[in-house]
Amino acid sequence: MQFEYRRLIEKDYLLHTLDLESKVLQNNPLGDPCLRSHPVLRPLEGYSGLPIVLMLSGYTSFNHKVVNKSSLWHPTVAERLARALARGDIAPAVFVWPSCETKLGGSQYVNSIGSGQYEDYIMKEIIPCVEQRFDCGGEGKRFVVGKSSGGFGALSLVMRNPGFFTGAASHAGDMGFDMSHFRGFADALTCWLKYGGIQSFLEKLPTLTHFGAQEHAGIEAIAMATIYSPNPSSELGFDLPVDPDSGEINHDVFSRWLEFDPLRMVDQEEYANGLRQLSYLYLDAGEEDEFALQWGLKRISKKFASLKIEAHIEYFPGGHFVMDDRWERSLSLMLPC
Repeated sequence: MQFEYRRLIEKDYLLHTLDLESKVLQNNPLGDPCLRSHPVLRPLEGYSGLPIVLMLSGYTSFNHKVVNKSSLWHPTVAERLARALARGDIAPAVFVWPSCETKLGGSQYVNSIGSGQYEDYIMKEIIPCVEQRFDCGGEGKRFVVGKSSGGFGALSLVMRNPGFFTGAASHAGDMGFDMSHFRGFADALTCWLKYGGIQSFLEKLPTLTHFGAQEHAGIEAIAMATIYSPNPSSELGFDLPVDPDSGEINHDVFSRWLEFDPLRMVDQEEYANGLRQLSYLYLDAGEEDEFALQWGLKRISKKFASLKIEAHIEYFPGGHFVMDDRWERSLSLMLPC
């Protein structure tokens, strides 16, 4: 989780890493590193006074992945943004990708006794560090954008910290847990059975040569349980919303998960108020999202109307996994030149 990277893109934009050793992650429950490198994209010069934009990655993404190319022909998100900035499609800003991954795949950017204090890590350490180091951000100049779990993280941070951010965007953000998470429980159950149980699966995970849909569902359910339903007194350290042996749903546990669902959170005035205080709010989802997140977006958009929450909402052709162009779309609207 610590590495060095420095690259000039489009002549005037620098992509590099910023090291930060966390105090709030000391002795975190999963034993994850406290010293991490956070990718930063900024103008090579003249960055003082610019807005700060948090770029929250999806589940299983990580800091190295942000800078690595997955295709010889397709640009990375950082390359896309640098080109959009050079064209004048997006106003200049300092973009930072917080390294909030865990050994189980992700933190959801929330505080949890099961995984660590990742909301505090962002709010109390990463943002102040970047703002001081690059003389950027501050009141009226803080934005947060995320995809998938990162989209959930963007909405969660805004709702839990009203007035702190100016704008937010959620691309296929996790919401409507009663539909999206349930889709993966059957695969998770099959995964745990295939590997001889949850503990055996966790032990074998680092050495697996095949990581398919079942394995992804298996580790995701575990990761979400450490975040949404931790239980230090249980054998595994968390409670599951499904019984690994029978497949029965534990509705008491799942109700704890629903407390984090943006679709449910927005019903509480304190959280709805966090969204109302934004100057700009953008949400989208693919029309064929593999996790049914377009339906969560349809449901929350109805609530926005009744709660008088203004938001720009779009649906685009395609699914969950090929949508890097959506970052350019939201940022060009949120940070127009």
